[in-house]
Amino acid sequence: MVKNSFISVIFQEKKEENRGFVEFQIVSFTNKIRRLTSHLELHKKDYLSQRGLRKILGKCQRVLSYLSKTNKIRYKELIGELDIRESKNC
Repeated sequence: MVKNSFISVIFQEKKEENRGFVEFQIVSFTNKIRRLTSHLELHKKDYLSQRGLRKILGKCQRVLSYLSKTNKIRYKELIGELDIRESKNC
């Protein structure tokens, strides 16, 4: 549960001032993805939540690919901090 507390700390720090930053968007998408994943473990037939999860995953993947093209160093740091896998497209 250390990952969740780390994400919530970043989320709270950047909540008001940095909504447009790519890092903030990735952190918020990661938070939503983890929350929906835990919800779907309990409710396996919630198809609307599955669709929402797929949409958020697509958005997150697009933002991650943008970050990897523009700034590789920030991309690698963020991947390491959030403990998420690298995209195959990057």
